Amino acid sequence: MAPPAYDPLTQEEAAVHARPTVYYGEGPFDPPDSDDEAEQLIEKPRSPGAAELAREGLEDEDLGLYVGGQDQARWASVRKLVITLVALVSVAATIGLFAALSYRGPVRTPHGNAHITMDHVFNGTFSAEKQGLAWVPEAGDGVYSTYADGWIILVDLNTNTTRTLLNTADVTNEAGEPFAWQDWKLSADMRYILVKTDWLKQWRHSSFGNFYIHNLQTGQTVPLTPPSYPPTVAYATWSPTGDSIAYVQSNDLYVVKSPADVDAPIRVTSTGNATLFHGVPDWVYEEEVFSADYALWWSPDSAKLTFLTFDETEVPEYVFPVYNPSPSNNSAIEPYTSEVRMRYPKPGYANPSVTARVFDLDRYLTAGHIVADETTAELTWAGRLPDAVSIIQEISWLDNVVMLLKEVNRNADIGSVVYFDLSTPSGAHGTVVRKLGKEGEQGDEGWIDANQEIYPLPFAARPDGLPAYLDIVPNEDGFNHVALFSPASNGTPQWLTSGPWEVAGGIQAVDAQQGLIYLLGAAPTSIERHLYSVPLSGLAAAKAMDLEDSELAPLKPLTDVSAPGYHSVSFSPEAGFYLLSYDGPNIPWQRVVRAGNETMGFVLTDNKELNATWSQFEMPIVQYSTIESDGYELNVMEIRPPHMDDSGRTKYPVLFRVYGGPFSQMVTQKFGVDWHYFLACSQQYIVVTVDGRGTGWKGRGLRNPVKGNLGFWETKDQIEAARIWAAKNYVDSKRIGIWGWSYGGFMSLKVVEAAAGIHSLAMAVAPPTSWRMYDTIYTERYMNTPQLNPAGYINASVVNVTNFDNVDFALAHGSADDNVHFANTAHLLDMFTAANIRKYRFRMFTDSDHSISKRGAYRELHEWLTAFMLEKWGKGGKRRGW
Repeated sequence: MAPPAYDPLTQEEAAVHARPTVYYGEGPFDPPDSDDEAEQLIEKPRSPGAAELAREGLEDEDLGLYVGGQDQARWASVRKLVITLVALVSVAATIGLFAALSYRGPVRTPHGNAHITMDHVFNGTFSAEKQGLAWVPEAGDGVYSTYADGWIILVDLNTNTTRTLLNTADVTNEAGEPFAWQDWKLSADMRYILVKTDWLKQWRHSSFGNFYIHNLQTGQTVPLTPPSYPPTVAYATWSPTGDSIAYVQSNDLYVVKSPADVDAPIRVTSTGNATLFHGVPDWVYEEEVFSADYALWWSPDSAKLTFLTFDETEVPEYVFPVYNPSPSNNSAIEPYTSEVRMRYPKPGYANPSVTARVFDLDRYLTAGHIVADETTAELTWAGRLPDAVSIIQEISWLDNVVMLLKEVNRNADIGSVVYFDLSTPSGAHGTVVRKLGKEGEQGDEGWIDANQEIYPLPFAARPDGLPAYLDIVPNEDGFNHVALFSPASNGTPQWLTSGPWEVAGGIQAVDAQQGLIYLLGAAPTSIERHLYSVPLSGLAAAKAMDLEDSELAPLKPLTDVSAPGYHSVSFSPEAGFYLLSYDGPNIPWQRVVRAGNETMGFVLTDNKELNATWSQFEMPIVQYSTIESDGYELNVMEIRPPHMDDSGRTKYPVLFRVYGGPFSQMVTQKFGVDWHYFLACSQQYIVVTVDGRGTGWKGRGLRNPVKGNLGFWETKDQIEAARIWAAKNYVDSKRIGIWGWSYGGFMSLKVVEAAAGIHSLAMAVAPPTSWRMYDTIYTERYMNTPQLNPAGYINASVVNVTNFDNVDFALAHGSADDNVHFANTAHLLDMFTAANIRKYRFRMFTDSDHSISKRGAYRELHEWLTAFMLEKWGKGGKRRGW
């Protein structure tokens, strides 16, 4: 569940930044109109690699996880224009020119007098340009694609050259006519392009489409399957070598050996139906485990294909209405509503059962006269958890025959890493090589993180030539660090990093030739992200973050750690180049860098226009600090009005913005002008964010206390923070409020329920009100099952609404929320009715999902919340006499 972050981008721009790497367009429900840190839904702390790159922060409205795609999902809406064709020539000419390592972009120096309005917040006035490089590994390291004037162009950073790959008009349908297509993938041998059209949205990451194969040599285009309307193919991908294709149609898995064989595909499974999925995840695995639309993985040599089968027959259905299927508010009234049915497992109820299988394509092709079933083996291992409690969390091929599988139980306190050697048929029975959970690597009462962070080492980087890998593992002090497992059958970690800080976003890249690992560290402070390299050798000397002693510090900073900074990075496939993005706190910029020579590169974006705009406006003062709550140090961000008088003569209202979900983070050094800036600048409100217990990047010691008791310690921390601010001489102690989206909405409710007597106003958007109504995999990871923790589920629900008559309270929810169901809000309203609670305001947003963005709802929500606060509090900055 992630909170929505308040994104100033337009809907079109926000889509570029916030949507998953593979995003195909609009569907029955709009995607979040927010930055990665924008609207936080129930934050799903997945592999931060994809977690932070795919959605680097939280979204105040999204109870959702993150994850990256198998192919890094290089589908894009015809690959957005990164640089114009003219600029490409300029880029090629500037590669190799000096660009200072310490380049940080223009400093924010707001000297202007203009005031921020709601229009500025929502029309993109303060949107930072951020481009992406779509690396094309099939064309070599350092090659990326762009699009200009109907041409897909490949840019080679090694040779400073460009070449055209395809004119999009050359892709034609069966009648020889060009047709609209959105997404493409290149075959490993660069002979074919696979394109997707007729996009039809399903859930957050999944969609259907008709796929076509275009031959780059002959210009011929053929359909992968006979086109249908609506389409029935959910996923299609090339093999890592050659030009085979694996695809899923009507929940069955097929393999096409080559484009010449599209009329005779190999049917790997034949039992797929509405509740049995092969090779694609069901709803809960898509949302909470993989954050992706596939559940199949090719071996590196394309000889084998591992896939998961999900059986959700026993999972109960959840049904919600659709009142207006049209994108227009003015469409004709539908006398009868339609409905959406989905299998949604809730705590204590059945999960989908999952089975892992491997299809041996090579054996199938060479044996002759056999069916696919005879070359498909189910993966088994001693100690396999029962189907009812098993969650397969990760699968990773280390080489052509060695594979790892990670399994955890529903409570996420027991798990294992299983090793398979599939060089022989008997290898389908694996061996447990690592124990996870309270009796394993974590060794505490917390949970096993739901991340996919296993990173196979290339052959040239293996210490002894045997399959080996890296993983992000908590050390004995509870901080997530890089561990080497070599050989892969060895379960003892060799630590490459250590210290009281955490690796964020997983392994970014490995340079096999130089023997270097690249990573993002939440260091020197947990609210920053800096790029580091660490060698695979010299493990015993790894005293991480002792940056002044080079002999004891193989961890090398590649960004300027002497000043606050928040960075993200995208490496080329073999780590020869990378796109470094400086995301704050000052105006963002981007550089393309040649790895190993960080002083050489070129500036891709500098946001000069934004800096000019920025200088015209009065901006708030953003201050970072920490407070203590029950002995825990908590990060704080305070957004103050411009020219704030902190003498005590002027009193300001304080609005606490909260998310607070497990492993989430709202307090960061990222740049962003959002709704909260409007409140500070135009309404003279102070906005404070506190990351309490349970939140991320400060070690398991801060996260673990919330296990089994969501909402208890986090509420205490928010109340303690409110007490601290209420005592400040510049704060109007009668005007202290709290607001949040998704998990943040839940936190707002729990603070009101606690009746501490400090908050006079609260607002909750799309809140879970009882964890019995959220999904199993997220909830049980932190709460265990209701059968094991009945008291915890009661304590973590909103059960006493008496105090809601003592505060000004606003509540909003989308009626088509497939994440945090509207039933949560309906239940709370029912409790209000029973308790005669009338001092509240409620707004339902018709057909909006968790992002509340349907038919203009996103801005309207913020206008409504603003009007509510002004009605109850008025403007801030009231001057008091002595």
